[in-house]
Parts: sequence; structure tokens; C-alpha cells
Amino acid sequence: MPDAPAEPTKDAEAFQALHQAIRNEGPEFALDQLITLLSERGESRALLDALLLRARHELGLPLIHPGSLNDLPEPLRSKYEERYVDAIRTVGGRLLAAGDIPGAWPYLRAIGEPEPVAKAIDAYVPTEGDEQLNQIVEVAFNQGANARKGFELILEHYGTCSAISAFEHLPADDATRGACADSLVRQLHNHLLGNLRAEIAQRGQPLPAKPESIADLIRGRDWLFHDEAYHIDVSHLAATVRVAPLLTDSQSIALAADLTDYGARLSERFRYEGEPPFENTYEDHGFYLRTLLGQEVDRGIAHFRAKLPAPGQEDRGALLAAQVLVGLLARLNRLDEAIEIAAQYLADVPESALICPGPAALCHRAGQPDRLARIAQEHGNLVHYAAALLESGTKRDLA
Repeated sequence: MPDAPAEPTKDAEAFQALHQAIRNEGPEFALDQLITLLSERGESRALLDALLLRARHELGLPLIHPGSLNDLPEPLRSKYEERYVDAIRTVGGRLLAAGDIPGAWPYLRAIGEPEPVAKAIDAYVPTEGDEQLNQIVEVAFNQGANARKGFELILEHYGTCSAISAFEHLPADDATRGACADSLVRQLHNHLLGNLRAEIAQRGQPLPAKPESIADLIRGRDWLFHDEAYHIDVSHLAATVRVAPLLTDSQSIALAADLTDYGARLSERFRYEGEPPFENTYEDHGFYLRTLLGQEVDRGIAHFRAKLPAPGQEDRGALLAAQVLVGLLARLNRLDEAIEIAAQYLADVPESALICPGPAALCHRAGQPDRLARIAQEHGNLVHYAAALLESGTKRDLA
């Protein structure tokens, strides 16, 4: 064993204590003491190294191991890998317990265990001037630890404009995108409602008792829109309405429909054109949202049926119109109608390319494998035909 350090250092006492512990108490005690010290100091990288040093000592491996894990023979390699993962988990857990979410993330991400970080981000409530906020948004949103909460933090602390830009970079996950659309709709509705109330109060007019809708506030008050007036950023309004079809909560859908009432009253210059079948952004989304709410359902479905082209005239816009209508019908559980339109317009489109359930998924949901078999035969889809036969239990000859 080398002599204790002779030259004084900034950690002379710690080095001396470690030297004496190894000599007097043995390596196990000394390593435990070292791990405790590094943990108390919050030296995460050194703590990980110390945990791995203890693992190598206990497994009888070389204490200084310059090679990779692949150089170790089995079963030592597997045992050391387990200790390696456990050491990383320990360090990441200690950092989380200390409130250092950005510090914990690289460790837990490395071993494929993001859930504790996602839960910690969910529980995170930034204080005024919180220096961690930027880092936590980076981890949550940009690095995908908890995109939904990251979006909420962007919306709350960086504003609607930043949140709308961030929305485009959300993962292709309907649940996450729907939750973020919900937050966006609620905040924008709240801001617009407040701005309208302030404008009405400034004019000295009586305000209706809360809670009220935007439709209530603008009804009979045409002067609110004179001289192309508006009460919220019109580009933010349009962008928020466009994501409203992702909503699943009926209250949020009602708030989004309320936004379309306001948008439809804006000057034509501010009623931006959208993509099919929502060319008239506010009118078309209004029909869609109110149909979801069970209001004039047949009229809403007829509105979108009228946007379908004649057979043989399908283009990108027609495919989008068909997918939106099929998705709407599926959400209303009008599966027979959804299957009819999907079979006519979408049977030759790969299911992975659709934004709505395809014929196979709809027939399965409706419990109609025989109908799927007929559609598959008409469109030459042997795979769907086989699936339909197997699902129905029929023993027909595929030939």
C-alpha cells in the first residue's frame, strides 16, 4: 500500500481519512465511507465511479479496468452489468431526491428508465426566478422526458407564441398532442374572454354574470368588430382552432367551438384560409366541434359529406376530407357510415398513412369481418382478406 499523501492538498483531511480507513478498517468499510462522503458532497460523477469501484472490488475484478464490458467473461460480465445499471440508477435517484431533475436525466435516460424523471417533472412547480426552468423545459420538451408538461411550462412561462411554435414539434402521439391542445385552447379562451370583458367594461356597458361564453359576450355587440377590430392575436387564434379536432374533453371542445364563434365575426382579412376540409377555418371547425358535442349532428355530417369529391376525382384534398369525415363518424360511433366512406376513398391507402381508422380497423371495431372480406376482395388486398377470414372463423380457400 502506498504511503499516505505527504503533500497538503485541498482535500488533505479526506485523503488522510480514506488512507487510514483502508489500512485500519479494511477496503469494504473505506469504500462505504467514500460513497457516503461523495453522496453528501453531491459529486455525482465521482459517486458513480466509487459505486463501480466497489462493484469491481466485490466481484473480484481488476480495480482499474481499462477495457470494455465485452472483455469480461461470463457470468462476471452480466453481474457487473447489473451493478453498473444499479449504480447509475442510484446516482440518478439521489439527484432526483435532491431536486436536480436536469442532473438526473442523463443517468436515468442512459439505462432506459425515464419514468421517475417524467413523474418528477409532473410534480415540478417553478418558483419566481427559478434558474432550473430553462433546463427542465429542455429536458421535458426538447429531449422528450415529459413533452406534455414541457409544453405546459412553455405555454405558462414563455407565452402562446412560443407554445404554438413548440406544438409543431410534439411527438406523433394523439394523447400527448390532445392534452397540449387542451391546454392551449383553455388558455387562449381565458385570455380572449378577459380581453372582451375589459373592452365591454371600458365602454361602460353591463357585463353578464360569470361564467359566460364568448358567444354571450359578442351577441348584440357588433361594435366590438368595427374597423376590423380584434381582441387577441389573430394568428394565435387560427392556430389554436386548427388543433382543436385533437380534443377529447367535452368542456374543452365547447371552449374551442366558442373560439370559432368569435373567429367567424372577424374581418374577412383576418379569417385565414385553411386546408381541406377546413378551408373556412372558423365555420368548418365550428361544424366539426359542435357535431362532436352532439349539436345538429346530421347537419354537421352533411356539411363534411358535401366536401367529398365524385368517385375518380380523388386528390390530396379529397383524401383529407374523407379521413376527417371518417374520423368524425368513428368518434360518434356511426361505424356503418364510416366504413362506407373508408371503403370508397381509403381502402387503397396504407393504414400507417391515415389520420383516421382505416377499413380494417373499422370493420374489426364493428365486428364485421365479412364486410372487410368483401372490401378486401374489391381492392385486391389479400392480407386484409386473410385477416377477415381468420377473424370470422371461415375456412374458405384463398385461391
